[in-house]
Amino acid sequence: MKITLTVNGAEHALDVEPRRLLADVLRDDLRLTGTHLGCEHGICGACTVLMDGEAVRACLVLAVQCDGSSVRTVEGLTGPDGEPHPLQRAFSAEHALQCGFCTPGFLMAAAGALEADPDLADNPEAIAAVVGSNICRCTGYEPIRRAITRAAQEQRETTV
Repeated sequence: MKITLTVNGAEHALDVEPRRLLADVLRDDLRLTGTHLGCEHGICGACTVLMDGEAVRACLVLAVQCDGSSVRTVEGLTGPDGEPHPLQRAFSAEHALQCGFCTPGFLMAAAGALEADPDLADNPEAIAAVVGSNICRCTGYEPIRRAITRAAQEQRETTV
């Protein structure tokens, strides 16, 4: 099937099999390997991307379901001049990554939450929900929570 999707601001016309997953199209066809495949059952969250602004598991979404959609991957977080996103800076500063396998999924889930709620820094329950949506086997969740809180505070300070 022929589909068109915009990934990280670039439009792509693709011919995909109806059963092909978005994660496979991103990784294999578009060479965007930051979207990691962990469990391939939607549980771990390593494959989280934003589709039309909503966090989705790329291992559960068929590519044909994305026709006409806008998809943002972890590669799309950096600014136009290559500057890191506030979440990327905060994850580094708070030591919220270790092996890094889960990091893209956490970054994208948090990016979606930050975009949806500019006051996320004031909502520890919402931050806990973001952190609880993905699995990390290395760092524990406290540094990840601190990183998301830090990025939310930084975002609020720069938009005021």
